[in-house]
Amino acid sequence: MFKKWQSITLWKRVLIGLFAGLAIGLAMRYGLGVERATHIADVGFKPFGDAFVRLIKMLIIPLISTTLVVGVTAMGDPKKLGTLGTRTIAMYLATTFFAVSLGLTMGSIIRPGDGINYESAAASAVDSVKGKIETADAAGGIVDRLLEIIPTNPVEAWANGAVLPTIFFAILIGIGILVTGRPADPIKNFFEAAAQVIMRVTILVMELAPYGVLALMTWVMATQGLEVVLNMGKLAIALYLSCGIQIGFVYGFLIIVCLLKLPLKQYLRGIADAQGIAFSTASSNATLPVTISCAENNLGVDKSVAGSVLPLGATINMDGTAIYLGLVALFAAQAGGIELTAMHYVMVAITATLVSIGAAGIPSAGLLLAATVLEVIGVTAEQSLLVIAFIFPFDRLLDMMRTLTNISGDVAVACAVAKWDDNLDEDVFRREAQV
Repeated sequence: MFKKWQSITLWKRVLIGLFAGLAIGLAMRYGLGVERATHIADVGFKPFGDAFVRLIKMLIIPLISTTLVVGVTAMGDPKKLGTLGTRTIAMYLATTFFAVSLGLTMGSIIRPGDGINYESAAASAVDSVKGKIETADAAGGIVDRLLEIIPTNPVEAWANGAVLPTIFFAILIGIGILVTGRPADPIKNFFEAAAQVIMRVTILVMELAPYGVLALMTWVMATQGLEVVLNMGKLAIALYLSCGIQIGFVYGFLIIVCLLKLPLKQYLRGIADAQGIAFSTASSNATLPVTISCAENNLGVDKSVAGSVLPLGATINMDGTAIYLGLVALFAAQAGGIELTAMHYVMVAITATLVSIGAAGIPSAGLLLAATVLEVIGVTAEQSLLVIAFIFPFDRLLDMMRTLTNISGDVAVACAVAKWDDNLDEDVFRREAQV
């Protein structure tokens, strides 16, 4: 029985775990009652899901530190980093601006805020969200985050799990190895061996993915159920449709099919494992080891590109968040009876694009940073707090889809950059899926 289970490809096992968790969680909630189901889920399922997420997070810093150094040394010329970085950031900004525009369009069509009275948000929810927003504001703006890229203490950055400083320091180490030449070969060999070891450990951890996903989904459904979906269905439909279009049309058709002349089926098949983990964990950083593995092993992206483009994307490329910010802005305007002008739409698109870049590493970042976007359409600070508190109980299920979209965009950009730099193995990319 175990051998038969293991013979199923990983993404299918993850999908089975996801739907099994969905069914178990709902059965517990509506069969045992909310209070009992929540207690059982908190005690019996959440710890296993948290343990799986911690296992993945455990690998993030070692994986970035080793693969990025190896990626830089594999280029052979530090000047190539400038071209790669420029292309990567330009594509990330372009897809993010398209994403927020898509969210605004979908929000205008579906109108998720019509008939909503956000002032009914519970006082406890308002207090909880207020504290979280203050924490998010304390994290600083875009300028502060840019300065934080340079670590004053690399070891402290590693210990705190700071991704951008780790990327910056790893790139410098790689450049240092290239400039030093042959005397640095022992260090180069060390990083190459370490990268292979970490990837092997990642594969081992990923065998636990179906069970971790099952535990996480059971907990989410048992504690939140379907009531939140029914209460905020139009917002959920708008987000899921927008994200689906972003993945299928922008990433799949425009980038993969039109720009790169590659088959869409193989792209979607290649990222299925990472999408399953992203959906269940709602964390781009936690999904990063799996995203890198999928890009390299399933889609043929060279390790020099995967090890640099994907960690950067997990930190600054938040297309799902950009879509969401646009939708929340329209939700607030429609619920509050605010008439938006064309300039309002432009300002929301620009602000949401910039704010989404600063959203990395903050829990429920897309929602908590929405106050910045709401400000440009004339929503007061008090009204923003009420809107965010009204949506907050529902945010977990929306965050799952946002994260899935984020990592899908990361991989699409990595494929594009890899092909332009002749670092994409198209034979691997076009390889038929194993069934």
